Amino acid sequence: MTAPQDPADPRGKAFAAYVLPEVEVLLRVAMTLTAQRADAEDLVQDTLLRAYRAIEGFDGKHPRAWLLTIMRRAEINRHRRRRPHLLDDPDTDLDRLSSAGPQGAAEEVVVGEAFDGVVDSALSALPDKHRQVVQLVDIDGLTYAEAARLLDVPEGTVMSRLHRARKRIRVRLSAAGLAPKRGVM
Repeated sequence: MTAPQDPADPRGKAFAAYVLPEVEVLLRVAMTLTAQRADAEDLVQDTLLRAYRAIEGFDGKHPRAWLLTIMRRAEINRHRRRRPHLLDDPDTDLDRLSSAGPQGAAEEVVVGEAFDGVVDSALSALPDKHRQVVQLVDIDGLTYAEAARLLDVPEGTVMSRLHRARKRIRVRLSAAGLAPKRGVM
């Protein structure tokens, strides 16, 4: 039987030794990556959480570089989540369109409904393995690594499937006249 975890556990010791001395540096770097102090603090908190989860696999060499790599990946993931997606919640789009006012509202609703229909049909036409990745990453907001672990495939496979799925969706949107044709090929 194991004893309950105490503050002297190896994970906590490694975190205190390698990570905590770098918090001020992380905050300074985060301030250069983000425009707001609150965003920088959120990024540092996300980095610290990820570092704590991964500390057992850290070899103790170059903790600052290790932490900055974690921070860079966390910031990339945050940007990816903030970026407009082809597959946003249709209810949110309808709410936004209904609050747009009388000017052009009817046209926007029709275009929005057409867009949703094309996206739905494009999603339905995807092979299951591609649809799963779109659902996990673009809709549910998982990172590539999280989706890879969940699907038990390499992270590169997730990225490749997502790229192919998004390309197919863009082709459908372009064919329907709802997306620019550049970058499709």
